[in-house]
Parts: sequence; C-alpha cells; structure tokens
Amino acid sequence: MAKPSALLTGAVALLAASVLTACGSASPQTKVEASGSFTPAGSGSADDLASVCPKTIVWQTGWVPQAEHGPVYQMLGGSYSIDAAHKRVTGELIDGNVDTGVQLQVRAGGPAIGYQSVSATMYLDKSILIGGINTDESIQDSAGQPTVGIVTYDQLSPLMIMWDPKKHPTWQSISDIGKTNTKVLYFDGTTYMSYLTGSGVLKASQTDGGYDGTPAVFITQNKQPAVQGYATQDPYLYQHDIKQYLQPVKYQLVNALGYSIYPDEVSVRAADVTAKASCLKRLVPVIQRAAVAFHQQPKRTEDMIVKVSSLYNIGSPQSPGLVDYGTTTQKSIGMLANSPNGVMGQFDPSRVQHLIDVDKPIFATARKPIKTGLTAADVVTNSFVDPAIRTP
Repeated sequence: MAKPSALLTGAVALLAASVLTACGSASPQTKVEASGSFTPAGSGSADDLASVCPKTIVWQTGWVPQAEHGPVYQMLGGSYSIDAAHKRVTGELIDGNVDTGVQLQVRAGGPAIGYQSVSATMYLDKSILIGGINTDESIQDSAGQPTVGIVTYDQLSPLMIMWDPKKHPTWQSISDIGKTNTKVLYFDGTTYMSYLTGSGVLKASQTDGGYDGTPAVFITQNKQPAVQGYATQDPYLYQHDIKQYLQPVKYQLVNALGYSIYPDEVSVRAADVTAKASCLKRLVPVIQRAAVAFHQQPKRTEDMIVKVSSLYNIGSPQSPGLVDYGTTTQKSIGMLANSPNGVMGQFDPSRVQHLIDVDKPIFATARKPIKTGLTAADVVTNSFVDPAIRTP
C-alpha cells in the first residue's frame, strides 16, 4: 500500500535517485526454492505472457512488503531470489499452477525509494511496467506524470484515524473528534485531510501535519491526540507489539466519510495503455485470479511476505501474526473484495469522477493543477478486466 509521507526535500530526492542508480549494480541474492511444480503455458494461450509481455515484468509497490501486497506476491512461484540490498524479489510469474513464461520482479517502495512517489519513480525508470498508485496520486500527477489504473484488487483504503477508547470513551467517529479541540496528527502532504477540513468534519486548527508515524506521541501526550493510521497494520501493532501500550485502539476509516480512493490501484504510464495493450490484455486476468487465490488461500504468500520483510529490515517488522491480521482485516472491512457488481478488480468510473471533482479545487489551492478536463477515463480503465473472474 502506498503510505503518504511528507513532501520530498532535495536530500530525499537525491536519495531516491541514488537508489535508482544503484539498481544496476550487483548485490548478494538469497535464493528460495519454493515447493510445487508449474506447467509451462502453451504458446498463444491465455497464460502465455512471454509472447506479448516484457521478459521481466517490473512491479513497483508503494510501500514495504506487507499483507496489502498479497495479490502481487501471490504471482511469484517456483524459486525466487531476494535482493535485500535493493529491496526487490524476482521469480517466475505464475497463474495458479501455470508458468506464464516471464519473470516478475516486485520492488519495495516508501523508504526503499527515498519516499519518492510511485508515479515519479515510474517516469524516471522506464523498465517499470506496473506501479501501485492511489487514485488521488494519479489525479494529482495527471498533468505531468499521467498514469492509468488497469485493475484494482482493493475496493477501499485502510486509511483511518484512530484514538484511545479509554481516554476518549464518547468518540464513535471522526466527526466526534471534530466536535472537540483535540489534535489530529497526520502526514503532511496527504490530500484526505484537506477534504476532511474543507467539508467541516474536522477543524483546520486541530490538525497537525507533523506526524512521523512513531507511537510515542500517541502514547505519552497528556491530551492523547488522534492519529492517522492503517486498519490493516496499526491496531495489531498497538495491541500486540508496542510494549508501552498493548491495548486495543478504536478507529474509523476515512473512506466512510466519502473520500473513497482505490489504494495501490494497479497502474501503468498512460501511454502504455495502448503501447502495451497486448500484454495487459493477458496480464490483467492473471492479476485478478491471483487476488482471488490470495483471498481464498493466503498462507503460502503470507509466509513469503514475512521472509522478504525480515531480509529487507525496513518499515514495521512483518511478523506472521501481523501479516495474518492484515489479510483478515482486508477481507473483513471489504478492502480485498469484489466490486459492487461482483467482479474482482473492476473500477466504478462514477466514483472516480466524484473524487476528481473533490480533488480538483484542493490541488488548485495547493498550486498543483491537474490535467485540464480530466475525466475518470483518463485515470482508470476496465477494458482489460475479465468480468467473469470473481471471488466466490
């Protein structure tokens, strides 16, 4: 999942560039021999990606490996190599028990790319075919670095605002927080907060964009602020891993208040919708089936994510309990799910258009004008999605 961060400084941009430059250098590999046998795809079959796609499909994720990336890692089968120095894993791209004939390389984002946006990273490194991009990031970058979502296995974002129910027993929602003067800490540069303050849910005077994700401010401050978090990670961490707390938190999803992005939508550069159409036509159904498979039987992929995370050693340590919690929560909140019409991976264009209409004045105020006349068709497409693929 693409985690919001503070706006890039020159130093961070330089770090991101150095990470990209280092990608060409050699580094130690950890080889993992996975169990199972895979049948080569027949030439010209629906599973044959070798004849239409790049030899290696490079997928840039928005954050470090975690349960939210399950459908991506689900497609790695057979043996795979983990490059801990460059935070990437490479192996055969499988569709169930079929080897598609190409390699999949999954790259970590966030701290692994100097907190640079996935859109910017894709435009700097043209070897990347797929990126995990939030809908509002795609809207924001539509004028200079346009991307198009080609499928989405997530129907809503796990972005939330959480609080301590013992300190704030009367709060049931984010709107309840807005009726007080309690501070709400968030990552500066994130668009949803402008929506919440602009719509009157929260007061601008009570928001603080200086949050860096560390738990100390949530635990130790006398008035105990509310803080931004992710429903698939933070409730488990605070209840089981953060020793100074070890109790439940309460939260509400931002999605419930009408700011409904598709998180980490599977995206390509806008020009590649046409240029890579023959590849995407076969690849997207493979991604859809991987999402269904992860939804049904996640254990193998969860173990892979834990192993990869332990070698990368960045971000929150992904324990088996945390990853399993993340997978379970994705399903329970309706995140990893079929679209409202029952299809795995399909976008709702009207929902995207509503988000464009909401975000346009926000980005204009921030002096980040979006593409003139931007419509949902510029941001997402269902043209490659197979409507027959569904989670039972």
